[in-house]
Amino acid sequence: MSYGNMADNTLPDQIAAIQQLAAVRTYMDTSRVGIWGHSGGGFATACAMFVYPDFFKVGISESGNHDNRNYEDDWGERYIGLETKNARGVSNYEAQANQVHAKNLKGKLMLAHGMMDDNVPPYNTLLVVEALEKANKDYDLVIFPNSRHGFGAYTNYMMRRRWDYFVQHLLGLTPPKEYLIKNGTDPRNVE
Repeated sequence: MSYGNMADNTLPDQIAAIQQLAAVRTYMDTSRVGIWGHSGGGFATACAMFVYPDFFKVGISESGNHDNRNYEDDWGERYIGLETKNARGVSNYEAQANQVHAKNLKGKLMLAHGMMDDNVPPYNTLLVVEALEKANKDYDLVIFPNSRHGFGAYTNYMMRRRWDYFVQHLLGLTPPKEYLIKNGTDPRNVE
């Protein structure tokens, strides 16, 4: 469906589906739509915030492969094709690189990345950070200094930060400060 234009990410379909649902489910508020994703979903989330800034108000982009020229060739080439350049020397990958569109951000965006990520290099997120700063856009950043792609021991921390971000920026409420999410394998559960 999106071969050659991976940045499409089915986002037009998602927007249309939300609008159609809201037409029959009047409790839905399409003025407060949030999105989050991890890895390819992190790429899609940032893309949604930059390409559809009037629809998506809050986004959380985790470990995103924001520029597929700086990611695994087996991913980009599978969905975009081989890199080519037009007559002006512009790569077909460039239009799909999130940092190119970062200047369009209107809503609230949190970026997160593990600095030991051996899947998506952390500099993919830093490309977006740099572009946001050049465009004088506010954003939030969560860095995990000793974490790989999935954040490992910090999964619950990121989950709490994600929930808090949506509560604060979509509901306009203050979440409980530093709420501790526990699970059965968490050593902090032992009293």
